[in-house]
Amino acid sequence: VQLVESGGGLVQPGGSLRLSCAASGFTFSVYSMSWIRQAPGKERELVALISGTGGITDYADSVKGRFTISRDNAKNTVYLQMNSLKPEDTAVYYCSADRSTLNHRRGRPDYWGQGTQVTVSS
Repeated sequence: VQLVESGGGLVQPGGSLRLSCAASGFTFSVYSMSWIRQAPGKERELVALISGTGGITDYADSVKGRFTISRDNAKNTVYLQMNSLKPEDTAVYYCSADRSTLNHRRGRPDYWGQGTQVTVSS
């Protein structure tokens, strides 16, 4: 199993970034996917979650209306579009996979990527 994130970087407040996560080694369409972030000195936070079909999504209150999670099952890829970025969005963003959405919510998904750094600063 491999999850490879890309698209992180440095962006000014108010800017946008699109993260991608390419998955391999498992049947992508039957797994729910999530983006989880961790900032220095802070607890891990489930940012966004999407079901296997993409029909169900959920977001942390801190990002609702600004972030959008989506997936392309033909490409085995999940995305996180981040708009109106704020300095408090600065964190390492991890892509994760699990067949159970409950495990994502518990912070215990089966598979994790290596993470990509997002820094929001002027």
